Amino acid sequence: MNSFCEACGENDRAAYGKQLLQFLSDKLTSEFGKGFDVSNLRNMRRFYVTFPIQDALRPELSWTHYRTLMKVNDEAARNFYLEESVKSGWSSRQLDRQINSFYYQRILSSRDKDSVAAEIESLEPGPEYEKIIKNPYVLEFLNLPPNEHYYESELEQALIDHLQKFLLELGRGYSFVARQKHFNVDGRHFYIDLVFYNFILKCFVLIDLKIGDLTHQDLGQMQMYVNYYTRRMMNEGDNPPIGIVLCADKSDTLIEFTLPEDNRQIFAAKYLPYMPTKEELRRELNLDEFEKRLSLSFWHGFLPTIVQIDAYGDLAPDSVCKANIFLFESVRSLHSSKRSSRLR
Repeated sequence: MNSFCEACGENDRAAYGKQLLQFLSDKLTSEFGKGFDVSNLRNMRRFYVTFPIQDALRPELSWTHYRTLMKVNDEAARNFYLEESVKSGWSSRQLDRQINSFYYQRILSSRDKDSVAAEIESLEPGPEYEKIIKNPYVLEFLNLPPNEHYYESELEQALIDHLQKFLLELGRGYSFVARQKHFNVDGRHFYIDLVFYNFILKCFVLIDLKIGDLTHQDLGQMQMYVNYYTRRMMNEGDNPPIGIVLCADKSDTLIEFTLPEDNRQIFAAKYLPYMPTKEELRRELNLDEFEKRLSLSFWHGFLPTIVQIDAYGDLAPDSVCKANIFLFESVRSLHSSKRSSRLR
């Protein structure tokens, strides 16, 4: 085994590794036809290394899903995306978008930073509202013109026109209820931009859209909306409603001084009308400061690696060799099976 590991090298860029994959490719292609080129064998080997426990595989996911998941180097993030794909019924394209829009990091950044270290091991959604609120929300699918002024009504219309994609961005359990929900208080008329119901949290979710910077008046207005729904619109068995003010920019300090310390129902989140670069997202989520607050060993354990590692430089030599052995055994098994069928 040791000599085999030395021969393989640490990754398939070693000379022997290249020859081995090419040999297997030629052998399998000659016997079974197309589908066994070097790139496909490399994916098979990585699949074997990345998902070594057969019973943990989910039959609901396709090979395309798994090829996408293999690009996520961090195990905790990969498991998160795998479970969410099954629970939410994501297509492979939807899974790819959620990974590229840093869904996992945004979920983490939306939680209480001081408790992330204690909670990150658990992937099951808890009853806390904070766990489903993202910050920021990425709305690149609206195709809004960059650096141009648009009105809140135009943003609202764009979200309605792309409602299915907006529901995907919101997360699991959302159902659309109303647009411009009207209610009257002593002859004064009010309109809530968007109303949803979340079947996981069992509560209404009210969304107000703000084109500019968040103000304390915006938060006060949402507080009134939430109070109205709490006292007039809740059904038996519902949890208290929550309100989300989606804005172009916000001050966390202003939010802190405007809302009560025990606030659990009012939230503010930024929206980005375009897909951010990795550098922009790191700044937006303040990940550099977040990293400093956690130990290096723990941080390495759950933050998805932002820079993709090429080929197999991230895999231990023993793991790569085990994968190569698996491929050899597969070839031997396939060859024996075909030989037996010919004898019959």
